[in-house]
Amino acid sequence: MDVLSIIGWGGSALVVLSLLQTRILRLRLLNLIGCVILVGFNLAIGVWPMVGMNAVLAVINVVHLWRLLGHRHDEAEYTVLPVNEADAYLGHVLTRHEKDISRFNPGFTPSSSPYAFLVQHGDRTVGVVLAHDAGDGRAQIDLDYVLPKYRDFTPGEFVYRRSDVFTDRGFHQVLASPRMREATPYLTKLGFHRTGDHLVLDLP
Repeated sequence: MDVLSIIGWGGSALVVLSLLQTRILRLRLLNLIGCVILVGFNLAIGVWPMVGMNAVLAVINVVHLWRLLGHRHDEAEYTVLPVNEADAYLGHVLTRHEKDISRFNPGFTPSSSPYAFLVQHGDRTVGVVLAHDAGDGRAQIDLDYVLPKYRDFTPGEFVYRRSDVFTDRGFHQVLASPRMREATPYLTKLGFHRTGDHLVLDLP
């Protein structure tokens, strides 16, 4: 097999691989790379309809990536919905993703989390944050879960940015979950700081 054929097959493989991704950002990025490779390949062999199709797909991917990356921290794009711990839809989301939640949060049980927030992107639920009262005006985060499709983003940040969802409930500090230690850089950017064994966010 010559080099040109390897390039063509490689580009096609990337396009197919992209369609198997559950994470939307990764899907768009792999699809873009595959389309760019196929544009070059089809230019080299003179298959103009395929050049046109892949060029258009590449532009579509660029537009979607620009929107995804440009608005990933935009509060206007996300809505935080406080819900009751017994909310039927919340229960559905937790049950639907129970295995995935347990994978990253072994031993987690939602029954001890009376404060619940759904993070919405348009009409889609993209994340769940659960917490309980740790005493002394502190809210302890029990779960900060992002649905697989949006795992390249950090929708939970909008719960922490909107301090009123906690201050309206009488809290002046938020304690990060011990399960979030690997997310320390992300939490630090949001204003969390280390106090003893805890990562703490002071609310205004």
